[in-house]
Amino acid sequence: MTNSILNYFALPVDASAHGHGIDSLIIWVHVLMLALFVGWLGYFIYVLLRFNQKRNPKADYYGVKSHLSTYVEGIVALVEAVLLIGFAIPIWAKAVQEFPKEEDSKVIRIVAQQFQWNGRYPGKDGKFGAAGLQFLTDENKFGLDKNDPLGKDDFVATQTLTVPVDEPVICYISSLDVIHSFKIVPLRVTQDAIPGLVIPAHFTAKQIGEYNINCAQLCGNSHYGMKGYLKVVSKEDYAKWVTEQSKGGAATSFE
Repeated sequence: MTNSILNYFALPVDASAHGHGIDSLIIWVHVLMLALFVGWLGYFIYVLLRFNQKRNPKADYYGVKSHLSTYVEGIVALVEAVLLIGFAIPIWAKAVQEFPKEEDSKVIRIVAQQFQWNGRYPGKDGKFGAAGLQFLTDENKFGLDKNDPLGKDDFVATQTLTVPVDEPVICYISSLDVIHSFKIVPLRVTQDAIPGLVIPAHFTAKQIGEYNINCAQLCGNSHYGMKGYLKVVSKEDYAKWVTEQSKGGAATSFE
């Protein structure tokens, strides 16, 4: 489906490599719903005119003998099957099963909490330091092993996360307290953040810019204010940013 058609439906800006397929599915579903609405509305008006009391003063107890409605129902079922098998299942499979390789991606460990987003980055060496439940404290909410040399250049970004353009990004998402939901509309990505679970999600941003990170799950009395930002920058600027952030030493806590 062309971008001009998608723009006509006024969908949010698509800044993701996989967003086009999702938007196309949304449009085709709405086209089907529009066709059903117009069709059934037309049939309803036809019935009102065709079977009104003036034209049919005497009741007909034999009913409709045509099989047209059966054929229409079959066509609708066929179209729905095409949307499901031809569009929805392949898009879902690509999003859930065809994850990019970690060695070819930027990896961020995202931890949600009331009411902010925290992202842990592996630092300039690209390797995370060890972490475990045994290291969890109020000051060490990521549960990092402070003695692991690989974690010396890890760092944390709070509220504003940064990723490079045109590179796969894998996010491992969890929560410190209640269920949150990591949602970035322009990147067509939504994933619940559940305490005790680490759930992966991935995306590839194709446009440089700054996009809102929203919480799509009611998470408390300040849910409305749980908003972060995702900055998509050039690969060169991202490398400079990581180098600068890595100088701060090991990241073991956040507010």
